[in-house]
Amino acid sequence: MRIAITGSTGLIGTALVRSLRSGGTSRAEGPGGGHDVVRLVRREPTAADEVRWDPRRQEVDTAGLAGCDAVVHLAGAGVGDHRWTAAYKQELYDSRVLGTRTLASALAAMDTPPRVFVCGSAIGYYGDTGDRRTDENAPAGRGFLPELCVAWEDAAQPALDAGIRTVFARTGLVVARSGGAWGRLFPLFRLGLGGRLGDGSQYWSFISLEDHIRALRHLIDTEALTGPVNLTAPEPVTNREVTAVMGRVLNRPTLFTVPAPVLRIALGEFAGDVLGSQRIIPQRLLDSGFTFHRPRIIEAVRAA
Repeated sequence: MRIAITGSTGLIGTALVRSLRSGGTSRAEGPGGGHDVVRLVRREPTAADEVRWDPRRQEVDTAGLAGCDAVVHLAGAGVGDHRWTAAYKQELYDSRVLGTRTLASALAAMDTPPRVFVCGSAIGYYGDTGDRRTDENAPAGRGFLPELCVAWEDAAQPALDAGIRTVFARTGLVVARSGGAWGRLFPLFRLGLGGRLGDGSQYWSFISLEDHIRALRHLIDTEALTGPVNLTAPEPVTNREVTAVMGRVLNRPTLFTVPAPVLRIALGEFAGDVLGSQRIIPQRLLDSGFTFHRPRIIEAVRAA
């Protein structure tokens, strides 16, 4: 297949490009024929596999996407990279909503559009779900992140209208050695400074990096899948359980606790989402026949 990817230099994008080009998603799966990968970049292309796009100017070099069977859209500013000022909230919105609308509109206008558009999204769509097991049938929550996710997914409407199979990959917390939430947790825990956030009762819906990449490829390949699909492991765990597993795997004490008021001072509005609970179930992924290689948190942390 010929597959185009935005956000190809990020944590997920880098791993996905490597997986697609190698043909396999892990050593356990063995070698296989690789796919032809096109990387969309927001600068002048410097390599044969790069295609220019500019979300802010709503420009896409669709000639470079000719013959693509699939497009995977992963680009977007990091939710936890900066304090949520008004300006950064606008950056989060623009990088997702404008980017998605630009790309979806460009694909819809192609003479031969791709068969599938896998659009990044997040389990932030559901807001705080407490200890309630929540699948893709649940409505959107309230607050900045749910509203952002709704607008993000709505921006893909041109692709849907053009008959392109569109899948929203609602991603959870990816357990990886570097990047994302765990990229920040590992150094702290290695230093013996890790501990619970708040009272630790909030659920974290995680997924190993390996399973996340395998799931994205499953979305590309599975014709029956459309609409939202949760990319999380089958059994979410509490922050207290995550803390215990991190200490066990890294053989470090986990005596520290970050009180909720301190988190709110340090993180501002984002602290509400850090302390919030999301017990998200990947029901549609499971129903479609996907099997997890690392379904348990201890397996995911050990692998990372």
